[in-house]
Amino acid sequence: MTDRQMAMRLYLAVGCGAAIGSLARFLSGYVIVSLLGLNALWSTAFVNVVGSWVIMAFATLTGPDGRLMVGPAGRNFVMAGFCGGLTTFSAMSLDTFILLFEGDWPLAATYLISVVGLSLAAAWLGYLMASRLNRLPVDS
Repeated sequence: MTDRQMAMRLYLAVGCGAAIGSLARFLSGYVIVSLLGLNALWSTAFVNVVGSWVIMAFATLTGPDGRLMVGPAGRNFVMAGFCGGLTTFSAMSLDTFILLFEGDWPLAATYLISVVGLSLAAAWLGYLMASRLNRLPVDS
């Protein structure tokens, strides 16, 4: 495979992953807001926390010491594409500023600190879970 073909494969993997991640973000927003009747802040928080768990668990499982052998296209599909399309720092920033513009400083601070803290905790949990899975014996 030529360098150009490899590059095109990576671009396609990221683009397809991003499309699926973006659709998952949209659908989770629909479920959380329209079906469950929760505030849109919950939707943004949800995708950022879940995305943080997914990217760290996948990175750990597919890293040099990981139990899954995934090539560059597969890693980019999930990490840059799907997780990039799913998570949304820009929406979190917008939500925070809307709360600030509305004068709700306590909720803005609570929201921002909570989402960042929960996202980091989810990433840590993803790492711990994937690391434990990496240490399990492989059945042949």
